[in-house]
Amino acid sequence: MAQKVQFVETVLRDANQSLIATRLPFEKFEPMLETIDKAGFYAAECWGGATFDVCLRYLNEDPWERLRKIRAKMPNTKLQMLLRGQNVLGYSHYPDDFVKLFVAKAVENGIDVIRIFDALNDVNNLKVAMEATVKAGAIASGTISYTTSPVHTHANYVKMVKELKEMGASTICIKDMAGIMGPQEAYDMVSAIKDAVDLPIDLHTHSTTGLAFMTYLKAVEAGVDIIDTAISPFSGGTSQPATETLAYALRQLGYQVDLNDDCLNAMADYFKGVRDEFVADGTLMAKSMATDTQCLTYQVPGGMLSNLLSQLKQMNALDRFDEALAETPKVRKDMGYPPLVTPTSQMVGVQAVRNVLDGERYKTVSKEIKAYCRGEYGTTPAPIDADIQAKILGDDKVLEGRYADTLAPVVEDTRAKLGDLAKSDEDVLSYIAFPNLAEKYLENRKAKEENACTYSIVEA
Repeated sequence: MAQKVQFVETVLRDANQSLIATRLPFEKFEPMLETIDKAGFYAAECWGGATFDVCLRYLNEDPWERLRKIRAKMPNTKLQMLLRGQNVLGYSHYPDDFVKLFVAKAVENGIDVIRIFDALNDVNNLKVAMEATVKAGAIASGTISYTTSPVHTHANYVKMVKELKEMGASTICIKDMAGIMGPQEAYDMVSAIKDAVDLPIDLHTHSTTGLAFMTYLKAVEAGVDIIDTAISPFSGGTSQPATETLAYALRQLGYQVDLNDDCLNAMADYFKGVRDEFVADGTLMAKSMATDTQCLTYQVPGGMLSNLLSQLKQMNALDRFDEALAETPKVRKDMGYPPLVTPTSQMVGVQAVRNVLDGERYKTVSKEIKAYCRGEYGTTPAPIDADIQAKILGDDKVLEGRYADTLAPVVEDTRAKLGDLAKSDEDVLSYIAFPNLAEKYLENRKAKEENACTYSIVEA
């Protein structure tokens, strides 16, 4: 019997996050939800990552209501979200009571699969979210943030995978956020994990460097079970490779692909129009669709490259771009080789720019880098350079144990603080995650309801 390969469709989350900064409102994709539901995907990734922040900040949507509406239109397909471990959806660690309630409510509102990762691959930062996911009855997808360095060996990745399985992972995801995994690395790593644990493996990559199609083919040869792809109009560049192309190629190679081509064609036709709107208003830029091989040299994800350019432009220092790019891997080495994914990618990039513009390394450092050196983000893959750590911390002590253990519970106090402004636990969670954005959204909602009430009294 032919080997079966399943697909996660990313257009509702990572594809549009990568290409149009997550600016896809519900109304733009709602007409296609029933078609996506019939296409035969293993899962549709539709929530988490930056969707929560952007719904509140730019789209004036309640992210929880968005999830419920997707669930109602897609009863037959697993809905998947991306969760940053103890960071949940933010950039710093949250107390355990928040993590547990957030996971429980995500599942209650419609999530079936939670892909849980940590920027440092510190399993202590995954434990609470993994246990909460299993308790809620969802699929916990234990995730490796893939990168390369002298300490990121197959042996260390396999060790992490075994720990994830012990925590209750039902699947393993290899998350290649920068698109730097080559075909041989994919074959070797999938083979090593397959030998170590009997769990389905999902490979996630990006087309940024042009490797993704080849990487997926070799991963499938090694026995990978699931791949992440994007419907063609939202594929390529900093997004995932195209769903239809891989379905076609894999079938031609003799693999079983249970996707409905009529549904895929309908999705492609529809999302071409959506894409064209974002091209017309300038949201989808040509550089997002381009292949950028600098990632292979500097280990810098596409989004991080654009952040570097943006920072330097604001400081009228675009001519220092090459220096900042060359400084980035040096800072990464100093910081113990963190994988460059949110939030470590931003922290390392900002520090590289400061080092170059100051003319002295670590003359000024952000509060995030100080917290990182104190151990607030977890255990680094390799030790932080001792001299640099001492220079940054001064008399500050390095944290012993897990940072979240030092954080006081936050849910009950927030519930009391918000009073009748919060109508549900979901409102409380939104406020804890993004206080300023959520408060503004909740106040606007309350004002609208009061106006509607006044209007109906006058009408009566």
